[in-house]
Amino acid sequence: MLHDLRLLQALPAAVLVTQAGAIRFANAASMELLEAPSIDSLIGRMSGDFVHPMDQVRSTNRIQAVAVPEQGGRPNKSSEFRIRTVRGNLRMVLISSVAMEWDGAPAVLMCGMDMTHQSEIEAQLRESEQNFRRLFDNMQDVYYRTDALGIVQHVGPGVRRVLGYEPHEIEGRTAESYYPHSADRDAFKVAIMDKGEVSDFPGQMVRRDGTVIDISISSHALYDHAGNFGGVEGVYRDVTQRKNLERELQRLATTDMLTGMANRRAFLECAEAVYERSRSNGEPLTLLMLDLDHFKSINDRFGHLEGDRALVEFAQAVKSQLRASDAVGRLGGEEFGVLLPLTALAEGMEVATRIMNSIRALQLTDDAANPYRITSSLGMGAFRQSDRSLRDMLDRADQALYLAKRRGRDQIASLDPVDE
Repeated sequence: MLHDLRLLQALPAAVLVTQAGAIRFANAASMELLEAPSIDSLIGRMSGDFVHPMDQVRSTNRIQAVAVPEQGGRPNKSSEFRIRTVRGNLRMVLISSVAMEWDGAPAVLMCGMDMTHQSEIEAQLRESEQNFRRLFDNMQDVYYRTDALGIVQHVGPGVRRVLGYEPHEIEGRTAESYYPHSADRDAFKVAIMDKGEVSDFPGQMVRRDGTVIDISISSHALYDHAGNFGGVEGVYRDVTQRKNLERELQRLATTDMLTGMANRRAFLECAEAVYERSRSNGEPLTLLMLDLDHFKSINDRFGHLEGDRALVEFAQAVKSQLRASDAVGRLGGEEFGVLLPLTALAEGMEVATRIMNSIRALQLTDDAANPYRITSSLGMGAFRQSDRSLRDMLDRADQALYLAKRRGRDQIASLDPVDE
């Protein structure tokens, strides 16, 4: 062994011996190549620390491949890699590697020759590095790499713009530290482990100033030579503006612009979901259909602007009597729907009565300060196990509404018996 060490030390080519990526032996030529102050300063460092980010994955794959027993100790073919020295200088090195034993344990011997002495290659290397650095520094996306435990190993300078942190403040911490909701990170983990990669995967992160932003992640899983999960590499970007626009478009598509309530389509979609849950779980459900009485006469007497204002006041009076779990929507014109989950018909009658009284209590005035009042007619429908669909329940509530109107308006009607 001592003879072998002397031989390796005497070689004019740079020689490193690594175990699990950590340097265990370095000769004088490698110290010179890496511009290290001493051989001892290299021992224990990770060999990957000196590999250029653009060559990291290729270097890792080659080392993992040469360590596979089936390779029979055959060395990798020589290949050029960009490295960064201890002093931060770039060099192009021709490297070959082979599996070996060191102190009775598996190791990898790497031999490298400095190729940057050729002026043409050196100039190309500098230009390549400048182009890469300019691209890397100005990326709107944030490049990152984590280990198998989710600890950030490397992060690009774009993180300054996106999260407001310096790269060194991120590296060494878990990626989960920057997620406001653990469910987002958990969903990402499941997707990356299931598919091996994700594209435009949604999530959120917290900036240094506490602002929560929307992000889009495109990443792939990293594996070692044995096929074990070794971490994640990829990019993410700030898509808050895009998400805000999508949310606003969704709001516009589902909201009645006058009253701020759900529109007909959104209300019926919600009602369908609640109805199916009630059917599956055998839970009570009550539906109210409401009409603002004599709405046409308000428009004819005071004008359409005042009619709109009356509808807004009417809607607010309805919402003021509802729980957060209830749903309300404008079905069209002066007709509204209210969905009361986990509510039997008798309890629904109490809610309907409060709504009617709230509307009766409104004191409205037109532009000329003339006072007027409004009333409403309500129809009630309750969930029945015999219903074929939500439509049956809607039809009963609608028929009950017209029954209330025929009876003189400003009252509640139901086709279902109300147990007192």
